[in-house]
Amino acid sequence: MQDKARNSNVDPAEIEKFNNMASRWWDPDGDFRPLHQINPLRLEFIDLYGLGLAGKKVIDVGCGGGLLTEAMAKAGAQVTGIDMSPDALGVARLHALESELNIDYQQITAEDFAANHAGQFDVVTCMEMLEHVPDPAAVVQACAQLVKPGGRLVFSTLNRTLKAKLLGVIMAEYILRWVPKGTHDADKFIRPSELIRFAEQAGLKEIAATGIHYNPLVSQFFLSDRNLDVNYMIACERPAVSSTST
Repeated sequence: MQDKARNSNVDPAEIEKFNNMASRWWDPDGDFRPLHQINPLRLEFIDLYGLGLAGKKVIDVGCGGGLLTEAMAKAGAQVTGIDMSPDALGVARLHALESELNIDYQQITAEDFAANHAGQFDVVTCMEMLEHVPDPAAVVQACAQLVKPGGRLVFSTLNRTLKAKLLGVIMAEYILRWVPKGTHDADKFIRPSELIRFAEQAGLKEIAATGIHYNPLVSQFFLSDRNLDVNYMIACERPAVSSTST
């Protein structure tokens, strides 16, 4: 399939922002340092609630430069990555080539891709992407279309709380400078109740949720389901079609 650049449910300013940062995607001490640090935690959660990635057909929606996409491919999954940032995809393709990984990267929206690939994936991931689009519910709906009946989905985003604004924006962008200024707009953060509602409206069932937390004493991130007040992940399932006898 050829790359597409539709403008539906795309914020051009967000695309340009990630284009400008694309060359630094794989620098573990650069603009995407937090993603490098939490990537093992994301992979652990996805592998657990995806019921094992090895041998699964997986799509990473909003894959960016391919950090998580490659990790899932190395775990044995057959992975497709889609994104609307051409520069990030260029970096992802080059890094996959250098890593000798066979990953199908395409520039296309989730909605457009789902129109032609409904029900084709065992696992769908959409990580740190929903807060960057005008209509996150439409992306969740597209993800629900992409997964097979009985398949699993994992979403991650930031909670719309004062704590998330303080830690995820002011602290991370302006004080610690973990990520470039302007990376996030706290008004676009999504409450877990809202994300679960989007999922239920798309016919999905929530099966697990966990928060991503940071321990400054040891400079490490960790998972805990005790609260979802900043970064969080939610795993969902598309119920299998039940058979009825006549």
